Amino acid sequence: MSVIVPTRNEARNLEVVLPAVAAVRPAVHEVVVVDGNSVDGTIETAQRVLPGVRIVRQTRKGKGNAMACGFAAATGDVVVMFDADGSADPAEIPRFVQALVDGADFAKGSRFAKGGGSEDITLLRRSGNFGLNLVANTLFGTRYTDLCYGYNAFWTDILPMLELPAVDMPPHPDGGMYWGDGFEIETLLNCRIAAAGLAITEIPSVEKERMFGDTNLRTFADGTRVLRTLAAERRRAAREEQVTAPAAITPPAGHPAAPGDGIVGHVPAPSVSGSTPPAAPRPASRPGPTDAPTLPPYRSQPSSAGRPVAGDGRHQGGHGVPNGAGPGRAAAPGHQEGRRSDQVGVRYAWGEEAS
Repeated sequence: MSVIVPTRNEARNLEVVLPAVAAVRPAVHEVVVVDGNSVDGTIETAQRVLPGVRIVRQTRKGKGNAMACGFAAATGDVVVMFDADGSADPAEIPRFVQALVDGADFAKGSRFAKGGGSEDITLLRRSGNFGLNLVANTLFGTRYTDLCYGYNAFWTDILPMLELPAVDMPPHPDGGMYWGDGFEIETLLNCRIAAAGLAITEIPSVEKERMFGDTNLRTFADGTRVLRTLAAERRRAAREEQVTAPAAITPPAGHPAAPGDGIVGHVPAPSVSGSTPPAAPRPASRPGPTDAPTLPPYRSQPSSAGRPVAGDGRHQGGHGVPNGAGPGRAAAPGHQEGRRSDQVGVRYAWGEEAS
C-alpha cells in the first residue's frame, strides 16, 4: 500500500503522524508526502522523522492537485488517502485494506457509520454534511453516510477511470484551479467511483482533532463548492447517458459471457430482460482541462449484503479497470486474467504478513 499524505506547512504534525504511519502492521509499502510549497520545513521534517519517505512537490495548487500528484507517484497496489493534520488514525489503515482484499474497489471512511465518530466536527458542519449526503444519495443512488471525509483507500488500477486533471498541465491561465484540483476532490472521487459502477464499502472511522496549526477548510465556501460538484458531476453523467447506445460485444477468449455478467474493462455483456442495456464504447476524445469530463452511464443496484454499494455488481471477481482501459473501453484479451492473478498475490501477501 502507498499512503499519500498531502501537506502544506504541516511540519509539527508530521513529527507525530509519519512515525505512526510507518509503525502500522502489516507494513506500509511507501509513504508519499506531497508538498504544496511549505515554508515551515515540512519536507526537511518528513525526511528527518521518516528516512526513506518519498517527497513529491505538487505541480499546481489545491488539495485535489496534491492528491493527483501523489496518486501518479504511487507504486503500490493500494492507495490510502491520509491527512497530515493528525485527525486520521493510522491504526485504522488495515481495516481499509482488508475491505479491498475482501472484494471492494473503494473503501470509504465514515465518521457517521456505526463505530465511527468525530472529536472535531461542529454542529454546523455535521448538519451541512447531512444535507450534502442527502443530495449525493438522491443524485447517484448511493447510500453514503459521510460524503466529505478524506480518509479513503482504493486499488491503484482504478485511477484511469477517475480522469483527474493531468498533473503535468501548466497552472490555470486565470490563476484559478482546474476542475478537481481543489477541496472538491473527495466529492468528485465519490461521484465518479459511484457512476463507474464500482463496489464501495464504508469503514467506520474516528476523526480526531487537528494537532497543530489551523485548518484550511472554509465551511460555507467549501460546502458551496461541494454542492456545485454534485450538480456538475451529475450533469456529466447525464450527458454521457444521452450519447451512449446499445452495442453488443464479444467477450475475450476464456471468458464466456453469461446472462447479466459483465467483463471488467469491457463494455458489459448483452443485457437480459430487465437489465441495463450495454453501453457503447466511449469516444477517444477528451474534453478540455477546465471542463467536467464525461462519465460512463450510471447504473446502481442495492447491496444484498447491506453495505453501501454503487454500481451494477458486474465487476464481482475483479477490481476496477486495467491501466489504459477506462470505463467502456476494451482491454486487451488476457489482461483481466493477469490482473486477477496480481490481486490474488496481494491477498496472499496481506494474509501472510498479517498472520
